[in-house]
Parts: sequence; structure tokens; C-alpha cells
Amino acid sequence: MGGPVILALGVLSVAALAIVLLKLWQFGRLRLGALGPVQDALTLWRRHEDEAALARLRRMRSPVARVVAVAMVGLERPDVEPALLREELVRLASVELEGLRSYLRTLEVIGTLSPLLGLLGTVLGMIEAFRRLESAGTQVDPAILSGGIWQALLTTAVGLSIAIPVVLAHTWLERRVERCGHQMEDAVTQVFTRDLLPIDLEVGPGHQSAATDAAQVSDAA
Repeated sequence: MGGPVILALGVLSVAALAIVLLKLWQFGRLRLGALGPVQDALTLWRRHEDEAALARLRRMRSPVARVVAVAMVGLERPDVEPALLREELVRLASVELEGLRSYLRTLEVIGTLSPLLGLLGTVLGMIEAFRRLESAGTQVDPAILSGGIWQALLTTAVGLSIAIPVVLAHTWLERRVERCGHQMEDAVTQVFTRDLLPIDLEVGPGHQSAATDAAQVSDAA
């Protein structure tokens, strides 16, 4: 009933759904956010079990694992300067994050454009309703105006119905990418500072040291 505006909103909704499903599949395939194996590899790295750490990382598809593996390989090579290695890691991390952000800009545009298209459809519908009212002359039928108004408002409702879930999905996906960037930075820093920490100290998300656990048990007793 909303004419071409409703058709355009329908196309945008299908595109937004396809992008969200694509990103969910991509993030699931890369196991984005699964840091357990990475932390295990970092523990092996701190124990100077370099080959075992690299072998564990190479079995993973995670962007964090790929960046950490490059950092470990670079540090093992005496001919590579740490400053140049850090620059390469920054470049590699930027490439990985850019791949994760693919199509998110399109999703953001859809979330912004949908309510504007809905408002445009409402304005056009109101214009058409009042044009019909004017054409009726003295034979004014309230049904002409009321019917035109609710059809016009329909486009705004459809636009908002598309924009709200799209904006929520975009915010959630963007947050996951940002969290992945923070995890990369944290893991790479652990690679460079392995001799500064005790071997049994886990500093990654969701990990605590054995000493902290023992202290908590002692306090509870």
C-alpha cells in the first residue's frame, strides 16, 4: 500500500538480513571471542615451548591467533628488529580488523536510511491524500483523508521496524570487532613480555593466577 517506498524498504530489509547472517557465519567460522586456545599457546610461550605454542596457534582460524603467531615467529628470528616487527603487527591487525568490519558500514547506512525513507513515504502519502481531498471539492468524504493518512503513516512504521533491529545488530557486531582488536593488543603484548611474568600467571580474560585462587580459598576458610 505504501507504493515504491515500501518496495525499497523491503529490499533494504532483505539486504540487512543477508549481511547479519553473513557476519554471524563469518564470526562463527573464525570462532571470534574464543580465547581459550590462544591463552594456552601463550602459557606454552612463557614456558619457552615455542614450537608447541606455534603448533597450537596454526590450528586456529582466529584473527587473534594469526597475529600472535606472526609475533612469535618474528621474535624467534634474530635478524628482525622489534620495532619493525611491531609495525608489521599493527599493519596485519589492521588488515584483519578491516576484514571483520566488511559490510558493517552498509548495515549502518541501512539503519540510517530506513526511517528517512519511511518519513519520505509518509510525506508523499499525505500530499496525495490532500490532493484527493482537494479534487473532491465540496463533496468531501472523510474516508478519503483518513484512508490516505493511515496508508502514509504505514511507511514510517515499516521504516522504523527495519531501522531499530538493524541498528541494534550493527552495534553488537561492531562491539565484537572492537573486542577482538583489544584481544589482539593484549595477546601481542604478552608475547613481547613473556619473561616479565611468572610461568603460571594467566593474564588473559577469564583467567586468574594460582596464587590468587589459593589466597581466595584461604580467605574463605
